[in-house]
Amino acid sequence: MRASLSRLVPRGPTILALGALVGLAFPALAELVRPSMPAMIFVIVLGTLLRTDTKAVIAVLGRPALSVLLPVTVMVACPVLIGLLAHRLGLGAELALALVLATAAPPSSGTAAVARMLGLDGTVPLAVTLLCMALAPLRVPLLAGWFGGIGLSAFDLALRLALLVGGAEGVALLLRRCAGAQLDSHGEAVDRIVVAALLVFVIATMAGVRGQIEADWHGALLCLALAFACNLGLQCAGAALVPGALAERLTVGLILGNRNVGLVWSALGAAASPRMALFFAATQLPIYLTPRLIDMIISYARARKPS
Repeated sequence: MRASLSRLVPRGPTILALGALVGLAFPALAELVRPSMPAMIFVIVLGTLLRTDTKAVIAVLGRPALSVLLPVTVMVACPVLIGLLAHRLGLGAELALALVLATAAPPSSGTAAVARMLGLDGTVPLAVTLLCMALAPLRVPLLAGWFGGIGLSAFDLALRLALLVGGAEGVALLLRRCAGAQLDSHGEAVDRIVVAALLVFVIATMAGVRGQIEADWHGALLCLALAFACNLGLQCAGAALVPGALAERLTVGLILGNRNVGLVWSALGAAASPRMALFFAATQLPIYLTPRLIDMIISYARARKPS
C-alpha cells in the first residue's frame, strides 16, 4: 500500500488530471465518493498545516512582497477585478458571484504539495495559503455580500469556514504537539496522503456534472470556458508580472490560479445553486489539469537549458 501511495507523488500531475476524467467517465463512482468531499477538504487542509516548516514560513513572511503584496493580490485584487469584469461582460448575477467566490477562495490547499511534485519551492505557496486561509472566514463573506450575496447569511458562511479551517488547525496543533518529530521525519507520507485525498476529491466533484452537461451543454460549456479562462488568465498574469526565474514565476502563477474552491463549496452546502455548483465543479478541471501542463513547460525549459 505504501509503495502504491509513493508512486502518487512523482506522478501526481498526471494522476490528478486523470482523476477529473475518471469522475466524468464513471458518474456512479463520482456519486459514490461525493459524500466524502468535506472530509477530503479537511484532510487536504490538515495535510497542508502538518507540512508547515515554521522557520521557512517565517522567513517567507519576512519578505514584504510575499507577506503583504502577494496575499493582498490573492485575497482582494483578484476577486474584485474578476467580479467587476464578470459584471462588465454581462454574465449574470449568479455566474458573476460564482466567479467571485471561486477567486475569493484561498489558494488550493494542495498547491504546496503540487509545487513539490513539480520540483518547485513549496514554502511560498504554503505561507501564502496559511495567511489566506486564516482570513477566509472574514474575507469571503464580505466579498460575497458586496457582489450580491447568497442564500446564506454572512455570519453562517463565516462560521462554517471557521469550523472547517479552525478544526483542521486544532487537529494539526494537537498532532504537532504529540508527534512533532515523527511528522517532520515523515513529510513525504503526508504529501502522499494529501495527493490521495486530492484524487478522491476531484473524482467526487464530478458527481452530477455529466448529467448537467447532457441536459444543458451550452451552459456547461460556458462554465467550463469561464473556469479555464479565469484559472489560466490568473496563472499567466502571476507568471508574467513577477520578476525572477521561471520556477518562481510558475509558483506564483499556481498560487493565483489554483484556488481551494472546495473549501467555499463545502461551506456553502445547499446554498450553492445548481449553476454555481456546476461552475465550481468546472473549476476543478483546470486545477488538476494545469499541473500536468506546467510539468511539460518545466521539462521543456530544462531540456533547452545548456548543460
